[in-house]
Amino acid sequence: MAKNIQSLERAAAMLRLLAGGERRLGLSDIASSIGLAKGTAHGILRTLQAEGFVEQDAASGRYQLGAELLRLGNSYLDVHELRARALVWTDDLARSSGESVHLGVLHQKGVLIVHHVFRPDDSRQVLEVGAMQPLHSTALGKVLSAYDPVAHSEVLEVDREAFTPRTTTELVDFESLLDMTRARGWAADVEETWEGVASVAAPIHDRRRMPVGAVAVTGAVERVCPGGELRPELVAAVRDCARAVSRDLGAGRF
Repeated sequence: MAKNIQSLERAAAMLRLLAGGERRLGLSDIASSIGLAKGTAHGILRTLQAEGFVEQDAASGRYQLGAELLRLGNSYLDVHELRARALVWTDDLARSSGESVHLGVLHQKGVLIVHHVFRPDDSRQVLEVGAMQPLHSTALGKVLSAYDPVAHSEVLEVDREAFTPRTTTELVDFESLLDMTRARGWAADVEETWEGVASVAAPIHDRRRMPVGAVAVTGAVERVCPGGELRPELVAAVRDCARAVSRDLGAGRF
């Protein structure tokens, strides 16, 4: 019987360690928990980091699971049960709206797509799970920036690039958009990130009433905004979906 490869066993042990308990761990904690010398542990972590399986926080130096694991197994961030709780509701939203649905969370000063439901037609579409979207221009990003203090601080640090002539880049104008998002409970992106594309998003909260993600409907601007106005029934459907997922996460009524 062939022997297992020791370095792979150690790497797997590190990933399991980072997947449970504390979300971020320092080098000493990881090395001592697995029974490795610091130098050996650091070498494995560097390899995992280079492959995207592990990320290191620049401020604290601590390690956490990386987004590449999501691309492979769609299990990253399921610690909050977000994706699992949202599956049925996002399917229903895609079916009722006739558009694609994205579930996003804050990740590395951007929005990480953790779930994507295709538009319910026969058109050719690309799965966007694991893709990153900007915080300042997308509907998902605006919602997270409005409700999540960490996202808000991070969006102030990033370069708010003008992807289209409609993109809001000035800080004062952007803060006004966030105030409006908080007041009405949803955000929109009408050709601010991609020409010809519009989306509407609403926040998802957990049992502590903390924002853990956002859900959005995305489609061609002529369908989402016929006559230049967002379809009110689409906004209502997105908000209902976000509330339903939040209730399933224990947030109660919003």
